[in-house]
Amino acid sequence: MNTPQDAPFYLPQGGEIELFEKAYSHGLPVLIKGPTGCGKTRFVQHMAHRLERPLFTVACHDDLTASDLVGRHLIGGDGAFWQDGPLTRAVREGGLCYLDEVVEARKDTTVVLHPLADDRRILPIDRTGEQLEAADGFMLVVSYNPGYQNALKGMKPSTRQRFVGVSLSYPVPQLETRIVEKEGGVSPQLARRIVDVGVALRRLEQHDLEEAASTRLLIYTARLMASGVDPMRACQACLVEPLTDDEETLRALTQVIDIHFGRD
Repeated sequence: MNTPQDAPFYLPQGGEIELFEKAYSHGLPVLIKGPTGCGKTRFVQHMAHRLERPLFTVACHDDLTASDLVGRHLIGGDGAFWQDGPLTRAVREGGLCYLDEVVEARKDTTVVLHPLADDRRILPIDRTGEQLEAADGFMLVVSYNPGYQNALKGMKPSTRQRFVGVSLSYPVPQLETRIVEKEGGVSPQLARRIVDVGVALRRLEQHDLEEAASTRLLIYTARLMASGVDPMRACQACLVEPLTDDEETLRALTQVIDIHFGRD
């Protein structure tokens, strides 16, 4: 079992660790909102280590079924047998079950979470006739990007109101610089220059970018630079190409990067 000292590197943005721990102590589920690449998954990994609980992560998608979460009967050499899904394992073992980008899952799938996300803390398994009570230490955590919310993809109000909400965003520059320095393996000075580029790119409001330059992409940029890749090329590969295919927007992003690294 990992100890808090072994926890994945995470710098708090402001109160989220204490809030998460208080929710955990009361057996309350947590909903984490924030843009892509701002550290939602790293935060959950950090908290699982801090609380010394096993972590079961599910990347949600359109084809995710309730059976993918709960489990199913399989055929083996000795006949049919039941195999627990990640949600069921977390319930039995008292772990954290983390559903990443939960709005990507079908609404009829996420309904299975309801009895776990209120005072009942139970998981009915129709196919085995079990009604599991969540073991001590079990916690349900879900996340999503509010920017993707629309009429077709969004959590039902009856689901949302079962959770304690935590909002994360891209860290302030001083904090983000420390993250990029640590995770990217670059000097504080270079980390700050990379963060300055990210901040400038996020201000390009006149261009229709679906996603802003994330902290994750800034870390990727730093890692490439640390391994000897030319700074302009690293920025192009990590901060331009992943963000858009539009030629005009590509030029605009490249111009911003050229201001910061074009003279190197």
